[in-house]
Amino acid sequence: MGRSLKKLLSEAIYLEASDIHLTIGKPPVLRIHGELITLDQESLKPEDIKEMVEEVLPEALKEQLETNREVDFSYGIPGVSRFRLNAYYQRSHLSMAIRVIQVQIPSLEDLAMPSVLKTIAEKKQGLVLVTGPTGSGKSTTLAAMIKHMNENVKKHIITLEDPIEYLHKHRNCIIDQREVGSDTKSFSTGLRSALRQDPDVILVGEMRDLDTIATAITAAETGHLVLGTLHTSSAAATIDRIIDVFQPSQQAQIRIQLASVLAAVISQRLLTTVDRRGRKAATEILVNNYAIANLIRNEKIHQIENVLQTSRSEGMHTLEMSIRQLLTDRLIDYEEAKHYIKER
Repeated sequence: MGRSLKKLLSEAIYLEASDIHLTIGKPPVLRIHGELITLDQESLKPEDIKEMVEEVLPEALKEQLETNREVDFSYGIPGVSRFRLNAYYQRSHLSMAIRVIQVQIPSLEDLAMPSVLKTIAEKKQGLVLVTGPTGSGKSTTLAAMIKHMNENVKKHIITLEDPIEYLHKHRNCIIDQREVGSDTKSFSTGLRSALRQDPDVILVGEMRDLDTIATAITAAETGHLVLGTLHTSSAAATIDRIIDVFQPSQQAQIRIQLASVLAAVISQRLLTTVDRRGRKAATEILVNNYAIANLIRNEKIHQIENVLQTSRSEGMHTLEMSIRQLLTDRLIDYEEAKHYIKER
């Protein structure tokens, strides 16, 4: 008797899982509030996972899976949720990693994010980067910022995603969501094309390469608000990462451009709450001002943390400051926080 992926996904929603892992030789594993929980079921066989993949994989992507040995796609169960799926081969057998995407887009208040994010979302132009490791809630934060725009300003927003996760409805804004692979060939291609589509805001799901990063900086220079993500650990590391992508001969010019166009960096982590029934976001916020821009231009990125520590009035703070506040509010415990804070 084959197993139904739809039934498993519905069960994962009921159990408040954020991710589902399917691999042979082990029962389905759910990530619930940051911890991996193995379901009390029989171990999966190769034919089980093959059947599950075939249940949801679009026909147009089957050849891509066989050729590339991995594929990203999205899937939705009406009235339940949407999911981001990655099917891949390991040891010549199929496995799947599935991320749960809530149907209801949360607000910035729902996420308990700093109020300065509303100000950042309403900026006319510039480059805004949301950073952190995989699974730190970057896509959700960006979706909440887009939702805030949709409810408070009138703009044309173009998103480039791989795959599309949250589905936005047109309200005050026109929101065109383009999926890499089906609606456009790549992030860089879609980004260049977006500049000819009269956007006010462009969201780049992931700034993966030199071409995408360079085009994003150009778009921000030419009067657009560009939102993007990077897998970096802090605001300073984000700036270093962007500069290091370019050739040494270009880096002086990029420093000048970045100092001018960077609007903000939001770096975040998700930490399990004291009651183990949820997670809270700890953030590091950089808002570009004269002091930050000067440090970028003069290759003094290592001094940025000092500015973050002393600029709380402008909405800035370090990740450690945010985590210490969560500890003070008794939302997380020391065991969860100790890897991120320095002993004094």
